[in-house]
Amino acid sequence: MLDVENLSIVYDRVRPPVPAVTGVTFHLSAGDRMGLIGESGCGKTSLGLSIMGLLGDAAVSGSIRFQGHELTSMKASRRRLLQWREIAMVFQNRLEAFNPVIPLGEQLSEPLRTHLRLSARAARERVAELLTLTGLDPDWQTGYAHQLSGGMRQRALIAMALACKPTLLIVDEPTTSLDPESREAIVQLLDSLQQQMGFAMILISHNLPAIRRLSRQLFTLYAGRMVETGMTADVLRNPQHPYTRGLINASADFFPYKDLWGIAGAPPRPGETGGCPFQPRCCQSSEACAQKRPELVHVGVQRQVACHKGGIQTVLQAMDLRKTYRLGSKRIDALQGVSLTVRRGEVVALVGASGSGKSTLAHILVQVLAPDGGEVRFLGQPVSDHAATARMGGMQMVFQDPGEAISHRLTVIDAVREPLDIMGWEDRRTRDEKAVAALSAMQLSTTPDFLHRTCHALSGGQRQRVAIARALVSDPQLLVADEITAMLDPSTQAVILRELKGRQNERGFSLLFISHDIALGRKIADRVYVLNQGRLVDQGAAFEVFGQSNDENRVWREPSAFQAGKRS
Repeated sequence: MLDVENLSIVYDRVRPPVPAVTGVTFHLSAGDRMGLIGESGCGKTSLGLSIMGLLGDAAVSGSIRFQGHELTSMKASRRRLLQWREIAMVFQNRLEAFNPVIPLGEQLSEPLRTHLRLSARAARERVAELLTLTGLDPDWQTGYAHQLSGGMRQRALIAMALACKPTLLIVDEPTTSLDPESREAIVQLLDSLQQQMGFAMILISHNLPAIRRLSRQLFTLYAGRMVETGMTADVLRNPQHPYTRGLINASADFFPYKDLWGIAGAPPRPGETGGCPFQPRCCQSSEACAQKRPELVHVGVQRQVACHKGGIQTVLQAMDLRKTYRLGSKRIDALQGVSLTVRRGEVVALVGASGSGKSTLAHILVQVLAPDGGEVRFLGQPVSDHAATARMGGMQMVFQDPGEAISHRLTVIDAVREPLDIMGWEDRRTRDEKAVAALSAMQLSTTPDFLHRTCHALSGGQRQRVAIARALVSDPQLLVADEITAMLDPSTQAVILRELKGRQNERGFSLLFISHDIALGRKIADRVYVLNQGRLVDQGAAFEVFGQSNDENRVWREPSAFQAGKRS
């Protein structure tokens, strides 16, 4: 029904001209639903207005074909016949969407009288039907927009857009500025009306729960370009572009318990970059990303992503790991066929009760222990001879007890610098400077007195922060944190976690956070694995795994409620 090909929009009446949309292509079938997501200013509303024909021909290039007719070259008089009759738009919920001095009934009847040539009486009857259809009292025909609440005004905007029974409805931020109850009511209304009337729908929204419910396919816009497309459920559950993942992880609706950080940096100015526009904010950018703009390519069935790396890279892959301990004649299966992945820049929580095999798994990942079976890959290469841990930009681990992991005889500066000494990285002065920077990043003192204090003289919280600084001094691409707050008081736990997450958000390294405390996992994780008695009993996006039960202990106290890899 709607085919958009290589669409570009430039606001050319300002100097310099501002490109809003560049090279956008998509198809929408009759009766289908699609969602558009992206930060403010990424071009979503401009795209919707161009389909409506409300931007002016000079600003639009490319092709917009609706039911076989090319809209970009269509005469204005003919295009006006399509507006509201075939293509309608629900504008953002603002008072200026209505004329403040004209009764609602007159404003809602205007498209009926203009496009359908209805008499005044027939138009009034149709308006009464529309108000009833959208959940408003027909008596509001004589009311004014300023007398309506935000939710009621949104219903009136929907009624106006549906007046002429269009076959395509463009809905722009229908839940913005509404309270939660009104948001849910508007989402239910649009869902019901679309199923009842059968129109195709383009939903533009920051509200990801609304997007999940009201769209079948999803498109992510960044700096005016499509960076990811796919089926909505697949994209939200497993985003392939770092930007899409950032939008999802910043959603308070999806992560109500998580500390939200947003996406570091800001979108580029129009025309500012010649390479990938997301490169300055990306956790996996390379030199090629700054030089060449990536095109949308297929990375799966009905899935496209614009990324030189083919999407978010896998940093760590563990496959079918097995480990058995033998205590005399007794056999303890610590790990039974455990597989997991950690992708670039994400925080993965591995949760489970004490004795479930979490630390055994962590020690195998960093080669402290050898598995009885299975394989570990780091950046696509098999892990062997400590190659992943004895290098800059490799893999590091923070152990549960820093007192055991760091010699108590070492001074603070020596403890943090030691990994660089072992690697033989640069000269002593440069290593000292890097160690001091790592301590400063963890909000620790860098005075000579503190730097030359022995580690046994530190508090538990200070020792753990020194241990984290020691792990981060080699700029790892993956940090494995094993129960790093288990021995700390709640206040110190909060400080440590916030500082660690701050560094992760700033530097973009991947983090495998291991804990028996599901509340902490819920606060920090993007994805979750649940380990019980050596087996993975659940895995998935944190908002799905943690959202299924209010019982914090259910994930390991009721293993029968889960099947590996599936939620009940």
